[in-house]
Amino acid sequence: MTLENVKGFLIDIDGVLTIGETAIPGAREAIELLKSRGYPFRCISNSTRKCRASLAARLDRLGFAIPKNAIFTPPLAAVKYMEETGKHRAYLLTTGNVDRDFAGACTDEGSNSVDYVIVGDAGDRVTYASMNRAFRCLMEGADLIALEKDRYWMAPDGLSLSAGPFVTALESATGKTATVVGKPAKAFFDLAIRDMGLAAEEVVMIGDDILTDIGGAQAAGMRGVLVRTGKFRKDVFEKSSVQPAAVINSVGDIGSLI
Repeated sequence: MTLENVKGFLIDIDGVLTIGETAIPGAREAIELLKSRGYPFRCISNSTRKCRASLAARLDRLGFAIPKNAIFTPPLAAVKYMEETGKHRAYLLTTGNVDRDFAGACTDEGSNSVDYVIVGDAGDRVTYASMNRAFRCLMEGADLIALEKDRYWMAPDGLSLSAGPFVTALESATGKTATVVGKPAKAFFDLAIRDMGLAAEEVVMIGDDILTDIGGAQAAGMRGVLVRTGKFRKDVFEKSSVQPAAVINSVGDIGSLI
């Protein structure tokens, strides 16, 4: 199925290009095809365990020649949001080295008196103590920022809880509503679209999540193409009211769209 008036692509990473430390078959070739045909693209990921530089390094190890500045992640949007509000005290509930993307942009003095509680996929850092500190910060006046609100993702050892259930728990306990800065927030998609110098209707989003990727892309004015890799589940797709512009077996089939 060829899509008309396609001038650029946004491509998810986890579940579309890679699963853990393995490249999805055909993914490297798909990226090279886009380059050879002159299509600009940006990798747009809700990954919040690795900083932008680490994501670029992992892709490089797996044979993808994708520069760091072509990768857009929720911390970039969160930092921009904090800059716009002029507030920088934050309790960061994440794991891995994603805190490097916040270096110089936010401070955590260890108290509950902060401007923001910023929640990402925190893995085993989600404990009663860490969630209770987040709760107390919010009850003392902090606002809640969700780097993403995905329900689950495809980890190397299988489907795993993402940040969404824990963000929802904090919303329920405090009565506050999180500001979501990653997918499916329109502002997040817009960052990458503007970086390519294209209009939303000229860009196609390729993802494995029918709601976050495809539904979010459509709400932002793009078309969405769903892949049958990563977290794709046939039953979820068939029950969803979201209808992608196309469904392909993997990103390796991107040539059929152009």
